[in-house]
Amino acid sequence: MKTLFDLTQLSGMNMKNRFVRSATHDGRADSLGHVTEKLINHYEELAKGGVGTIITGLTNVTDIEKIVPGQMAIYNDSFISEYKELTEAVHKHNANIIMQLVCNGAQNRSNNEGVLWAPTVIEDLASMPGIKEMTKDDIEIMKESFINGAVRAKKAGFDGVQLHVAHGYLLSRFLTPYFNRRTDEYGGNIENRARVVVEICSGIREAVGPDYPILAKINCEDFMEQGLNLEECKYVCTVLEEAGLSAVEISGGTAGSRANEGTIRRVTSETEAYFRKYAEEIAEEVDIPVICVGGHRDIDNLTDIVEKTKIEYVSLSRPFIREPELVNRWISGDKTPAKCISCTKCFGVETKCVFNK
Repeated sequence: MKTLFDLTQLSGMNMKNRFVRSATHDGRADSLGHVTEKLINHYEELAKGGVGTIITGLTNVTDIEKIVPGQMAIYNDSFISEYKELTEAVHKHNANIIMQLVCNGAQNRSNNEGVLWAPTVIEDLASMPGIKEMTKDDIEIMKESFINGAVRAKKAGFDGVQLHVAHGYLLSRFLTPYFNRRTDEYGGNIENRARVVVEICSGIREAVGPDYPILAKINCEDFMEQGLNLEECKYVCTVLEEAGLSAVEISGGTAGSRANEGTIRRVTSETEAYFRKYAEEIAEEVDIPVICVGGHRDIDNLTDIVEKTKIEYVSLSRPFIREPELVNRWISGDKTPAKCISCTKCFGVETKCVFNK
């Protein structure tokens, strides 16, 4: 029987437990996306806390669009040496670190001027003004940017990369019928809408070799009219596996579809693990590991997920903002639920818990 504290391997990457810190915008990079001492200290603190694998905040692969304040970036080779300091700080504590790669697209919250790429010019509550429909040349530039970003991440000592294909960011919008109304080979049916993500994944696999972990974070559903649905998500996961994907993290929704929910996303013992049922279904469809994110607070519920389903890993974000040492606390025998109350007041320019000094 699987347990939360099993030693496992993912594409040759040793994982000391099944806990993953889900990607979170940390807001600690400088104005150009470069590493700061504050950023290194932040990730080292997470590594000290016992989590087996950390996925970074969304890291921009291009300087064609201007980055969000505090967002990490990896759009040229100058980032490699400074990220080596970060990965070494994490590895000292026997933890893995994976870089999440992204193009922000229409949801770019930057105050600077820059291109806002999108499959087509369709707005929602989370879109910024000035969206540009991507040309074929733009798509080629974007694909190369993701591939080059992955190569740089590997050179910098990251244990893997994760493609951000969720929450209404650029790759996610290619999958969503509402946002993608293209009439070329990148629009229309789900095979075409998934094409750019598949081409990026296969391009990264060719560039980094057969054993380097490539993950993706994907919406199970967009939870909006004309959004990506579960059956389409299953298809995307299947074709990405064929393209060389190592594991998939199942999330859901977009910034626009969640815009009317208010500040607080309540999590109770009855409502936590709100993407579990979707992750379970997807785990039955693919042979690669599935990671389940979504409102996890209680170690008993996490144990139930790992022991009773084909889901291999569980990922958390907000609980680690309140308690970076949460996994170590659970290992020590204190099995009380995470202290996070799900107020979501942690998310700002710099992500931090309002209850921590």
